[in-house]
Amino acid sequence: MAKDREQVVLLYDFYGQLLTKKQQQMMDMFYLEDFSLGEIGELCGVSRQAVYDTLKRCEKILTNYETKLGLKERFTKERELRQKILVGINQAAAKKDWQKLQNVLLLLQNEEDNL
Repeated sequence: MAKDREQVVLLYDFYGQLLTKKQQQMMDMFYLEDFSLGEIGELCGVSRQAVYDTLKRCEKILTNYETKLGLKERFTKERELRQKILVGINQAAAKKDWQKLQNVLLLLQNEEDNL
């Protein structure tokens, strides 16, 4: 599919339950179980083109949910912040640099205020 597969799977993790059961089934088979369009079509009793169209429609729906709700973006930012904090804490603790540790904790407090 056109979008980066990893990004679509991440969007599906956040918003997949908002799709219909048939859409979820096709998304699971294609993105999680690595079925081909033809295999999915055969199992679902539809054409390969119908599967392709459904998957494209699902990508668009998931992208629209992300645009409106922003859950994936917020999750990604929080994960990056946690990683920075862990690195900073580990570096400060290894050097026993208490000032740096205090700065990392202040960064954490400021970021939490912005979330």
